[in-house]
Amino acid sequence: MTLLSAVFIAYALALVALGLWVGRAVRHSADFFVAGRSLGPGLLFSTFLAANVGAGATIGATGYAYTDGMAAWWWNGSAGLGSLVLAFWIGPRIWREAKRHGFLTVGDFLEHHFGRGVRTLAAALLWLGSFWILCAQLKAAAEVLARVSNLSPSIGALLVSLATAAYFVLGGLVSAARVNVVQLTVKLVGFACAAFVAADLTGGLQMASTSGLEFWRGSTVGWPTVFVLAPAFFLSPGLLQKAFGARDEHALRRGISWQAFALLIFAWLPVLLGLAARTLHPSLDRADQALPTLLSADLPKWVGGLGLAAVLSATMSAADAVLFMLSTSGARDFYQGVFRPEATDAELLRAARVVAVVAALVGYGLTFMFDSVAGPLTFFYSLMVVTLFAPILGGLYFPQAGRWAALAAMLVGVATFFATMFSTGGAGYGWASPSFLGLVTSGLTYLLLAVF
Repeated sequence: MTLLSAVFIAYALALVALGLWVGRAVRHSADFFVAGRSLGPGLLFSTFLAANVGAGATIGATGYAYTDGMAAWWWNGSAGLGSLVLAFWIGPRIWREAKRHGFLTVGDFLEHHFGRGVRTLAAALLWLGSFWILCAQLKAAAEVLARVSNLSPSIGALLVSLATAAYFVLGGLVSAARVNVVQLTVKLVGFACAAFVAADLTGGLQMASTSGLEFWRGSTVGWPTVFVLAPAFFLSPGLLQKAFGARDEHALRRGISWQAFALLIFAWLPVLLGLAARTLHPSLDRADQALPTLLSADLPKWVGGLGLAAVLSATMSAADAVLFMLSTSGARDFYQGVFRPEATDAELLRAARVVAVVAALVGYGLTFMFDSVAGPLTFFYSLMVVTLFAPILGGLYFPQAGRWAALAAMLVGVATFFATMFSTGGAGYGWASPSFLGLVTSGLTYLLLAVF
């Protein structure tokens, strides 16, 4: 065992210990699901930014910079723009409803406005998609551990899956919010050090301004990425539920807007890392290899090690956000919502913990179905946006349309998304991606049925 791998194991065990210690006092589902609605701006900032800076924001965005240059900014930049919408428009309004009616999940909100059928359909589609993002996080973590030790990817992914479930399972949002503070600190310090050392090593700062690489649009990312990613960051059930945990609207606006601006700044770090990797390794087999290769092979050992620890932190914090979404939806939307409406609070809490462990193991089992990190994430974000766009915005601003309008909008949007995906090989038509077309048809369907 190398010194670096020993440090990584100790770090993971410390996160588990912190999560278990914080979660030991959680006795009620409201604490597990929404942290007792007690989160201030600081904890909201850290838990949102930790969830949003995952494998896609690091390995995926660096890979896009490796191929598309500065246009890769739009991957994380779109997340920041979407977070501003959540902070000042969607978040405060849905928080007020959640506080007034005691909502614990987005499913509660959907059932309140449109009935159990809409809730169940949305939960089923999101469960299907959520495993895609969990697999991406575990796959990225496995690659990091393979770089610093002799662990096989399968063993590395299993260890990360178990460690993440362990620190999350007792306390839910209460545990995750505290652990995320540590993870976020490691991420920001690690990526900042790695990016600026790599830029200095390769002239990345100068290259970014003089290479002529297009900022607005590359071959795979650019300004149209906003239509895919930005809505995901104000419609995601996991993020909306974290917003439910705010102690008041003022804390919600401050905490989420702070992390939005942090994302807009952070978005430049993967650009620097990707440009540096392209200079030093112009012939990598896969763009996803750019960040792990750069950190392990080219930077000073302490900088590379800190950067790899930042990647591991990013994947674990994003994975716990997915487990949060799966466990709370599974317990509330399916266990209590469909199978046991009479379940007690203690039974609901126990169900959420069981689902968290099962979801972690299922996610691990599916991990190696995908060759890339960014691909599964794009699919998940697209499916989520198309599914939730009409019912969430409709429920907030035009609820009188009713459940049939919501159901029809969801089905038409998802059908358009998949039809365009299959007919164009995922390319869409020009800048109109499959998810954008699905979003448009979903919104128009809702409005038409609402009017007529």
